[in-house]
Amino acid sequence: MSLSTESTQLERAIIYIRDLSNCPPSYLNDPGRKEFFEIVWLKNEEPLHALQQSEFDSKGDWIYLIPPYRVHQLNKAGKNGVLISFKRSVLEGEEKEFLLDLFKIFNVQGEFSCLRLNAETADELSSIYRLIEDEYQKAGNNFIITKALLKVFLLKLIQVKEHEFTSHDVQQKRVYEFLMLLESNYQQVRNTDFYAGKIGISSKRLNQILKEKLNKTGMQIIHDRIILEAKRKIIHSEQTIKEIAYELGFSDRPYFSRFFKKQTQQTPEEFQKEARNHIESKFNTLV
Repeated sequence: MSLSTESTQLERAIIYIRDLSNCPPSYLNDPGRKEFFEIVWLKNEEPLHALQQSEFDSKGDWIYLIPPYRVHQLNKAGKNGVLISFKRSVLEGEEKEFLLDLFKIFNVQGEFSCLRLNAETADELSSIYRLIEDEYQKAGNNFIITKALLKVFLLKLIQVKEHEFTSHDVQQKRVYEFLMLLESNYQQVRNTDFYAGKIGISSKRLNQILKEKLNKTGMQIIHDRIILEAKRKIIHSEQTIKEIAYELGFSDRPYFSRFFKKQTQQTPEEFQKEARNHIESKFNTLV
């Protein structure tokens, strides 16, 4: 299949499934790819991100859940595994509870989340994936069946993610609760007292827990989330820097620019230029 044909197929696609070893450059570089949710399943591979803990062998099965309109890309070139991509339109008509759970597992702090699979879970997911792949590859595949099988796969991932957090200690659960509250409120509320009160602990205790688990204070994490959203909007929206500043709750553009530079060591304009150069050079990396 030619690259132009593959690119056209992506443009028309709602669900897109490939073995990573057979994922064409036209997909990795296609601007339309930003609209897709991506499930990247690495099999018997090292992770794509740096691990904070090294008490276990890092080689294994890893699933990355990458939301649309991400700031960075994960370099999957040459990896062993599979890719499942789908547009938000696949989710139309789904019940609210399922969508909320799905957005949570894809969007922890807004960039990507990652699951390490044990052998039993990998086997269960492999069985479901084979059914999806078989239906997807059929001539004139039935979209309703493919979509239903994809939902089963996603429900299993939600179950795995929930188990991961409920099996952690109480402090890890508080970290998760803070991140979920932050995702819904960071544009309106930017003080740790609010989040600590919602969780039922003091602001001082919340900062102690976050420092222990994430090596950052609550305010640092809030600032990180604001910067992430600012970067997303700079890359993917048609808004001006001034419009982005107001939308993110800053009273004026200079205040936003000072905040952005303090957090990133570059101005919004410098980041915008760097991002455009990065996209034009078609790098596919997590930076």
